[in-house]
Amino acid sequence: MANSKRTLLLKRRMRVRNKLRAVNAGRLRLSVHRSNKNISVQLIDDVKGITLASASTLEKDLGVVGQNNIEAAKKVGAAIAERARAAGVEAAYFDRGGFLFHGKVKAVADAAREAGLKI
Repeated sequence: MANSKRTLLLKRRMRVRNKLRAVNAGRLRLSVHRSNKNISVQLIDDVKGITLASASTLEKDLGVVGQNNIEAAKKVGAAIAERARAAGVEAAYFDRGGFLFHGKVKAVADAAREAGLKI
């Protein structure tokens, strides 16, 4: 029986996450989720099991409500870097979550780097 797209995404997500955990033990994780309509990013501390900061295109103050394009991804990346700095975080590892590091996912990472977050 063929695997569904969702099953393949979940397998890729866990493969990426497990490799990153092995290499970057103890560091915070910058997790990205991309849907058809929105982009969301979270800064997660896996040791304590808490989310320190988050940003999404669903937030009205970013001015990109419901947009899912590269410009919106750049704004979300800059916002998460600013909120990470406010939380006292300077470095995190980038968890692409099974999505290809291309287009919107890459735009989030580049904008976060430009805003001062070390990825």
